[in-house]
Amino acid sequence: MAQFVTFDYPEWIGMYPMFNVEPTVTTELAAQNYFNLAGELYLRNDGSGPISDPARQKTLLYLLTAHLAALFTGVSGQAPSGVVGRVSSASQGSVSVSTELSTSPGAAWFTQTPWGFLFWQGTAALRTARYVRGPTRFGSGRTVGAIPNRRF
Repeated sequence: MAQFVTFDYPEWIGMYPMFNVEPTVTTELAAQNYFNLAGELYLRNDGSGPISDPARQKTLLYLLTAHLAALFTGVSGQAPSGVVGRVSSASQGSVSVSTELSTSPGAAWFTQTPWGFLFWQGTAALRTARYVRGPTRFGSGRTVGAIPNRRF
């Protein structure tokens, strides 16, 4: 698959240094795999998607890569929590945490990390319907002249 933008690990890790901390180091190979996954499943990276600006495409794909890295490897040396959804309530005495997945359709998975949320918000315009006006027709569709009232 030809890529519209390419992944640059040193650039990405410079933007998201929290993924370069022991013991949950996101290796270059793992990060490249997350980037490929993001481009294959969530935001086309072959130039045929809705984004024509390579810089914006790279920003969104890097956010998705960070989101996937956080879900799979954890952040800042902490393993992934395993919690799915957003934390809706928490207690301290005898530790209690409640989560929910009742956000707008599709958003729940993205709102688990700050990077996923930023991606979700940054692509809001891409999830709206686009009206494309059809051809304009004049008259009744019947021909006038030698063969009246004949439909084609």
